Amino acid sequence: MKYCITLVIAIYFGLVPATPVHSQQVQPAELLRQFNGSLEALAGKVSPSVVQIQVTGVGRSAGVVVQQPSMGSGVIIDPDGYIMTNAHVVDGARRIRVVLPIPSVDSPFDVAAAESQPILEARVTGVSKELDLALLKVEAAHLPALALDNRRSAHPGQLVFAIGSPLGLMNSITMGIVSSVWRQTDADEPAVYIQTDAPINPGNSGGPLVDVDGSVVGLNTFILSNGGGSEGLGFAIPVEIVKIVYEGLRKYGHLQPIDIQAAVQTITPTLAAGLGLAQEWGVIVSDVSLDGPASIAGLKVQDIVFAVDDHPIRGLPGFVTALYLHSPQEMLKLDILRGSEKLSLRVSASQYRYDTAPLADVFEPERSLISRLGIFAVESNLSVSALMPNVRIATGVVVLARTIEWNSVRADLRQGDIIFSINSTPITSVEELRSAVAKLKAGDPVVMQIERQGKLHYLAFEME
Repeated sequence: MKYCITLVIAIYFGLVPATPVHSQQVQPAELLRQFNGSLEALAGKVSPSVVQIQVTGVGRSAGVVVQQPSMGSGVIIDPDGYIMTNAHVVDGARRIRVVLPIPSVDSPFDVAAAESQPILEARVTGVSKELDLALLKVEAAHLPALALDNRRSAHPGQLVFAIGSPLGLMNSITMGIVSSVWRQTDADEPAVYIQTDAPINPGNSGGPLVDVDGSVVGLNTFILSNGGGSEGLGFAIPVEIVKIVYEGLRKYGHLQPIDIQAAVQTITPTLAAGLGLAQEWGVIVSDVSLDGPASIAGLKVQDIVFAVDDHPIRGLPGFVTALYLHSPQEMLKLDILRGSEKLSLRVSASQYRYDTAPLADVFEPERSLISRLGIFAVESNLSVSALMPNVRIATGVVVLARTIEWNSVRADLRQGDIIFSINSTPITSVEELRSAVAKLKAGDPVVMQIERQGKLHYLAFEME
């Protein structure tokens, strides 16, 4: 029996032909040695690209605000220092440090070398909380990187390896198989996952899930466990999704799906039965904004969307992915089912009205950075206002992006916010904002008047 299992593994790796060669018997021990060598080669190829992420945040313990360290993993995907990880790994971070791996420790005399592992300060260049992904940047070059190849789709039964820092143990490697693909854990959320039984524990989040060639097939994200440890239910974000998010975060600092001003949700059997729908799969339109692009195109509540741009849609994840892939310069094609009638609609595709991506080409990072607030900002002049229609007030300072600076205050400023005043002092330029912030001391109360998504309100916090 053991020989048969060994032979199957060897065949999978291509170490022996599937059809036996009777004139040349391969001994089980030799098969194991070859299999072992393949695993060692895989570890040597992938491990140098997997980093440990050390995060210092702020939380409450016994009613007292304290610094709370946490740890996760990440994978270098560009030699110039770009690293993908999970958004929850860096959520609430005040300081982020990346620990680069060192060559394998081969003897007890090399153990001390672990203390000299390079540690780099990192900043967040973009986050997608909806899909739980974040892009970090460290100031380094010629780093060993793993490319994101969206052609490396995972499939059930595939042999995979999870690499990361479970419980802080850096560059740990575990092996398992893909249990299922495109697993949706919540029907009302767009996120989908690869399910694997490769042991994953706290600290693995953000590390890669790779195939036998060392290619990334997913990013390890969470586990389902009764006891807090691995129970063979690990979940990774598919590489197809990671690549889309990476490209958006790298270029703009955020994702910019198009907005057709309509809401959809996944059809469930219960929903289909209650509404008397013709099918139990796809997505149903639950809301259409009056006079919006979808309404103008003729989309109606209770329409069933079964294809977007000729991509079959079986649930919310597919619908959201299709919007991310669609160019805003082209009409969006929706194939819908209305009762028993099939229709094709062409919907004008526009990006969210508070999208600040076009501003990325008109600001200088050095001038726009306000490190104490942890933001990049630009004046809301006429040209900027033209890119953000329907704002309430034409003056102020627009938050372009968030950045994690170790000494920045947690002000809950968000991309697209427009700052009009600080403690009743009008703010009309980046320099005025920087000057006003510089005058504040730790513990000073701060009240900002801002506009967020068309509504004015006050943002209050204490300076740190």
